Amino acid sequence: MADRFFPNEMPNFIPETAAAEKLAEKAQDSLTKLLHLPYKNVAEKIQKSALVLKEKIVEETWVAKGKRVSDYSLYTGALGTAFLLFKAYQVSKDGNDLALCSEIISACDLASRGSGRVTFICGQAGVCALGSVVAMRIGNERLCDHYLAQFKEIKLPKDIPDELLYGRVGYLWACSFINKNIGQGTISSSKMRAVVDDVIRSGRKMAKGRCPLMYEWHGKKYWGAAHGLAGIMHVLMDVELKPDEVEDIKCTLRFMIRNRFPSGNYRSSEGSESDRLVHWCHGAPGLALTLTKAAKVFNSEEFLQAAVDAAEVVWNRGLLKRVGICHGISGNSYVFLALHRLTGNMKYLYRAKAFACFLHNRAQTLISEGIMHGGDRPYSLFEGIGGMAYLFLDMTEPLDTRFPAYEL
Repeated sequence: MADRFFPNEMPNFIPETAAAEKLAEKAQDSLTKLLHLPYKNVAEKIQKSALVLKEKIVEETWVAKGKRVSDYSLYTGALGTAFLLFKAYQVSKDGNDLALCSEIISACDLASRGSGRVTFICGQAGVCALGSVVAMRIGNERLCDHYLAQFKEIKLPKDIPDELLYGRVGYLWACSFINKNIGQGTISSSKMRAVVDDVIRSGRKMAKGRCPLMYEWHGKKYWGAAHGLAGIMHVLMDVELKPDEVEDIKCTLRFMIRNRFPSGNYRSSEGSESDRLVHWCHGAPGLALTLTKAAKVFNSEEFLQAAVDAAEVVWNRGLLKRVGICHGISGNSYVFLALHRLTGNMKYLYRAKAFACFLHNRAQTLISEGIMHGGDRPYSLFEGIGGMAYLFLDMTEPLDTRFPAYEL
């Protein structure tokens, strides 16, 4: 099990005091020095690093490919580069980033047509949703209308699954993203309600009494964020629900809490006894984000405590030998940012800083030495250093951080 992560030898918490800053000055080890610096100083340092990484990512994923798109997805493709550029623009206000972002989205638009994929992370909905928001930011009303019209033409296949990456809630998240960033009602509540009805109906049918809602993807009843219960519950909490649906979500979350491993980690799928994965896609990190959201939405101490428990698993076993957002240190860092945002507890902000410091200080070297996995698509948003760059930029304003394409 331990071969999947680095032992976390960093202090549990370092308060920001003058004494800590003096220790930073005296520290011989560069990671120790970073850990003792105030958050603001670290955020400024990693932001500079992120902007350098962004240029490298654009070169490798766009320029070196002749400005042509084969993989248009947010997950591993060109739309992930566009999403990173949009974040860079939000942080630095560099109009060149926004213009290039729009150019890449336009190429993704052409590549995505007729793909049959309908979600934000892996489908055409992501291209149209991000395209409309970026066009609005540029002030191009015609282009915004074009992307919205394309979005509204997307049809969900009858045999579509329910999960986040390829299924109904991945489309539903795109609807919520548009409504948040362009205006409520841009995608009608009736259109979204029809999707919610299908998701709830499907979950109740599959559950068969063990818990209120259950879903299947490729023959497995997954629990995690990418393909299972955690992701589906997370997206459903963004939409208006009926009282019985709220109870179904609460009871489904309680079912997972009751049946977690003794270690505090969560199963990757129903019936799995393999307590190995501590990823956003499978395991405690994805559950921690969903439970943190449930604590806020339902004003629940029960769900907050469960989120805190899951975050301890992430702190102890989440310093993964992978860099990315989906199954790496970058994604796991968002657990602490979400809890800090909800609770104001500085311990969680420190822990997010600690994971980011580890990445900033060691990731590139460890990847070059073959000790750390840089991702099968090493410059992508969800697998590679694109996710690390996004995290570094996101931490500039910690109260505004959001796990990309998951937290609204």
